Amino acid sequence: MKSIALIHTVRTVAVSFDEQLKAYVGEEVKVHNLWDDFLANHPNEVGEFTIENRNRLFLDIKAAEMTGADMIVVTCSTLTPVVGMIRPFVKVPLIAIDDAMGREAVACGERILILATAGSTREPLTEKLLAEAEKLGKEVQIDFRDNPEAFKALKEVQMDRHDALLLQMAEEISGYDCVVLAQASMAHLDKKIEEICKIPVLSSPTLCLEQVKETLKSI
Repeated sequence: MKSIALIHTVRTVAVSFDEQLKAYVGEEVKVHNLWDDFLANHPNEVGEFTIENRNRLFLDIKAAEMTGADMIVVTCSTLTPVVGMIRPFVKVPLIAIDDAMGREAVACGERILILATAGSTREPLTEKLLAEAEKLGKEVQIDFRDNPEAFKALKEVQMDRHDALLLQMAEEISGYDCVVLAQASMAHLDKKIEEICKIPVLSSPTLCLEQVKETLKSI
């Protein structure tokens, strides 16, 4: 049986992504979960992903590799740029949650809004989208809006308040070719936000799961 190691920073994602993955991939797999909320909380507090945080993520990924997993998936967008740095040092496929979403977003158009709860996602996801646009020879305009109160509600597992704050933000969105939900913890609202703002809304989990499924076939 193939196995997949998942690295999370948000408790609700640690539960939901595991369940979604097992239901989606079309074959029985063994899943190992590692939850490290420090790697989301600390960058949001200090405003940067420090060298110490990079080393911590490297150790998390190497620990996941030592489970004997056939693939490793990192489910937090804040970690994406560092995941790219670490790939050459890992023997198995290493997937970031927003790899596929980044490609899809720049294909949608030139004006992109990143909607987030954690401000720490601004730099990594913006870099991701710009890199994907460069591959296509496109220039894109990327705006960013976050909601610290919604992030606080997420950490306290007050999901009703978290959702209400994000849906309120959606009412103020217009003039973009697509909206990118920065965090997997927001994905359950993608259809509701799309209904409110009448703009295509992309979330990472489903697109990532498709990438995982296709990668599993090649192993």
